[in-house]
Order: sequence, then C-alpha cells, then structure tokens
Amino acid sequence: MAEHSEVQQIVESAVARVLAKRLPELQEELVQRVMEALPTPGASPVAAAGTAGAGAATLLPAIAGIQASATQKEILKALLDGGSAHCSRIALFVVKAGAANGWQSRGFAEEDVVKDFSLDMNAGPVAHAYQNRAATPGNIAEMGSRFVEQFGGPANEQILVVPLLLKDKVAALLYGDGGAEGMLDGSALELLVMATSAWLEVTSLRKQAHKEGGEAVEASAPPVPVQAVSSFADPFAGHAPKHVASVPAEAAPAAEVVEVGVGTQAAGAAAAAAAADPFAGLSPQDADTHRKAQRFARLLVDEIKLYNQAKVAEGRRHKDVYDRLKSEIEKSRSTYQKRYGNTAAATTDYFQQELVRSLAEDDISVMGANFKL
Repeated sequence: MAEHSEVQQIVESAVARVLAKRLPELQEELVQRVMEALPTPGASPVAAAGTAGAGAATLLPAIAGIQASATQKEILKALLDGGSAHCSRIALFVVKAGAANGWQSRGFAEEDVVKDFSLDMNAGPVAHAYQNRAATPGNIAEMGSRFVEQFGGPANEQILVVPLLLKDKVAALLYGDGGAEGMLDGSALELLVMATSAWLEVTSLRKQAHKEGGEAVEASAPPVPVQAVSSFADPFAGHAPKHVASVPAEAAPAAEVVEVGVGTQAAGAAAAAAAADPFAGLSPQDADTHRKAQRFARLLVDEIKLYNQAKVAEGRRHKDVYDRLKSEIEKSRSTYQKRYGNTAAATTDYFQQELVRSLAEDDISVMGANFKL
C-alpha cells in the first residue's frame, strides 16, 4: 500500500506541473485515469516480475526527463530512456494508417533494430491493445513467429504492449519485455506512457495557443512548419519554445562594437535578436542543451516546492530555506549535475539560479547563511 500511495503522489505531482492553471479539467481526468490503471498490490503478474519494487524510485526522474523535452522526437526518446529502467527491452512502434512500424528501441542489439519492422495488428496483445486502447500483457509467442525470429524473446516469455493515446486515438504502441533478466514493471510503463501522452498534448496545445494568439513572426524569416501532435503523421516534428534566460558571458554576441554613424540600426537589430533568444550566440546544439538544462532545473526545484510547501514557507519567514531543505536540494543538485554537469550547459548553474528564483523569490538572503553561490 505504501508503494501504491507513493506512485499516486508522483502521478499527481507530474500532472499538476504539466497542466497547472491552464487545463484543470484535463488534469483531474488524467489523474483519475492513471489511478484506475494502477493495479492493486499483487494483482498484476507483469508488474511483479523482476525488480518491480524499485520502480517508484526511478519514476520521478523519468517523468522529469519527459517534461524536460521540447520536441516530439525528444519526448519519445525520453519515454524510451525512462522506460528502459523498468524493463529489459523496450521498443516504440508508430501507428500510421492502421499499421504500426518500428521507430527506436532500448535493450535490443541496436536502437534502430526495430526500425520499419511492422507489427501484426490483427492478433495477440498488439490487436487487443490497439482495438481496446488498453495495456495488454501476453506471451511472446502471441507476437507472432516473424517477431520472435527477428528479435528473440524474454526468458520468462512475458511481454506487455501499451497504447500511447493522443486525442483519443492510438498514435503509437510501446512494447516491453523482461529480456534475459526478467525485469518488467508494467505499472511503471503504463504511467510513463500516460505522462508522455499528456506532455505531447500539452506541447501541442501550447503551440496552438501561440498561433491563435497571433505571435509575431519577422517578415523576412521563412515560415517554420509545425505539425499538430494529434495527427502524429510525423512524430518527430516540432520546435523548441523560446525561453528568456541569462546567457553565459562567453556566449554573449559582441554586438557592442559598431562603427560610428553606420551601425546604429544593426546594433538595435542585434539587441532585439538577443532579447528574443538569449542563446542566439551559441551553436544550435549548445543552445538546445542550455534550454534543456534550464527546463530540467525548473522541474527539479518545482518538485522540491511541491513536496515541501510548509518548509519553504517557514524557511522564507526565518530566512533559512537551505538549512530546512538541504537534503532535498543536494539530492536534486546531484541529479542535475549527473545530467548536465559535463555538457555545454555547465557554464551556467541553472539549478542554483532556479533555487534563488523559485525558493527564495529572488532574495538570496532568504536561503540563509549556509547557502553558497
């Protein structure tokens, strides 16, 4: 029961972050759907297989990774990466025109080994999951001889197929099995698929809101095609939203050096560009890494606030937030450093910035004397 309660808290936390303020009714519906899908203790043989007991401890980082992703391709990769901690082999099959074709996998010989492999949609757990839009456990033999000959099967022969729903339609099918180790946590996979579905829909709604709001686009810039998530014809389309943030000093464009009497307009244009995208001076890859690190830091600190509201309030009053939350802060800091400490984003400590911005409301004295920049 304790683990079931902990999973419920994780679900409510993830959904609240994604849909707060903008989609309260969808939030309520999603939480209910997730809790209804979770089995009672001992009820699911798939969830009980392997190391399912350790699932709850890794769910939150997996969901945070999904929500730290901006494009559909990144979100689906994060689903596979997070899901691989809960089953030995996992693969995603994108559904188009009634056919499910392989995209990427984890735990198989290669990530692209399933690419373009078509599942049999007319029999076994694949057909049941697709037609009933429900997670379906089964035996590897039910996947068909062609699948078994191509990829082999798990030692315990147990598999799981989970539909990924978008706009009430099955947009993809997630396959998981225990491989040689027998690790298959069905409840965790179902939860991660639901979190992925919610995040894909939220990113789609945000793009639609920007479009309907008449977001300004420079006349000289070519239009950027953005596909709605609901069609899912190309699951890898999309673009990262722009975020306002401080730019690493070494990455700032040298817009100050302008010839007298010639560069006034150019300087103004450069300043406007920098304000619109603070990472404009970086390479596309580095800028993307900075944006992801910034979002991940926000998710981690939001999680600290969510579970420690009383401590945060007391800490602000007594100006000792860090002392009261030291354990939680340092655990999250370690998680952040493992992911971004050796990347291009290491030039700016977004986690530290977010602690001051969110927990201390931009008043560093609130963090206390033991908080070091």
